[in-house]
Amino acid sequence: MKMNTLCLLAATALSSPALAQDTLYFAGYSGDFQTMFEKEISPSFEAKHNVKIVYVPGNSSETIAKLQAQKGNQEINVAMVDDGPMHQAIQFGLCDKVSDAPVYKDVYDLASIATFDGRAIGLGLVATGITYNKQAFEKNGWPAPTSWNDLTDPKFAQRLASNPISGTYGLNTLVIFARMNGGGETDIEPGFDAIREKLAPNVLSWSSSNAQLAQMFQNGDIDVAVWGSGRSVALKSTGFPAEFVYPKEGAPAIVISACAVAGGKLPEASQALLQYLASPDIQAKFATQGYGPTNRQTKLTDELAAAVPYGEERLSKLVAVDWTTINQKRADWTKEWTRTVEK
Repeated sequence: MKMNTLCLLAATALSSPALAQDTLYFAGYSGDFQTMFEKEISPSFEAKHNVKIVYVPGNSSETIAKLQAQKGNQEINVAMVDDGPMHQAIQFGLCDKVSDAPVYKDVYDLASIATFDGRAIGLGLVATGITYNKQAFEKNGWPAPTSWNDLTDPKFAQRLASNPISGTYGLNTLVIFARMNGGGETDIEPGFDAIREKLAPNVLSWSSSNAQLAQMFQNGDIDVAVWGSGRSVALKSTGFPAEFVYPKEGAPAIVISACAVAGGKLPEASQALLQYLASPDIQAKFATQGYGPTNRQTKLTDELAAAVPYGEERLSKLVAVDWTTINQKRADWTKEWTRTVEK
């Protein structure tokens, strides 16, 4: 009799709503970032909000494709992608409006909710700039690069690499060369002219693989590349003499951003997760993966501060690109690039 009573009480407790745990699906980058997120970010949020976070790994394009495929029956609750794809997601109606919260008042304008039409928040900053082999430059007596135009110097013939236009670093290169030559997002031809005539002759490989680009540095195939600050730091951490430069004309920013998925379950927990990810403590954890903090209250160690876009001086060198225009014209630009740059 006593045993039956105990079993009944246990069954009742287990079925109690107070103990029920929801599952929140978070889509983000794979690799080291996922490992860090699951180990250092998920546990405290799960404990506080009584949810279980399931991480759904993938690059930005893969995540947006999942959201589009699941539209009307979303499984993912919160998605984190690069800002270009995020603007597409917002245009496709895939993101809910971000609920206002005090933490967002400390977010830099470059990453603010307003920048994403009220439907996403920037959580990390990556600079598009120049990575070079310091040892090779010293051996050849070359000064460190300071300008995008330095990449067009004939001494770098077949010693340079970059993403193609399908990668954000390559796309940003096209935009910055257009701006430097009297054009911009609404007049891209000056950029194409400069890349075809001055930059492309120096390019050994238009590689879409960051792993391959890193390998080319390590093999001594290239001395300089258009790359992201985070990638450069990761290469340097292996012991390779990589150095990153914020060019004087500006370093196009990539803003890592997140949104609560429209039509997703757990809207309150999803909004709470966005606020949690924008907090200074969590922003400092993002910096360990090469992402500069978007919350100006974030404090970093000297080592981390030197590795990411951080502080007013470096942030002043970041420039935003017009993703609304880019996403409208990118298909046409890609056709022209394929036809005239990577022949």
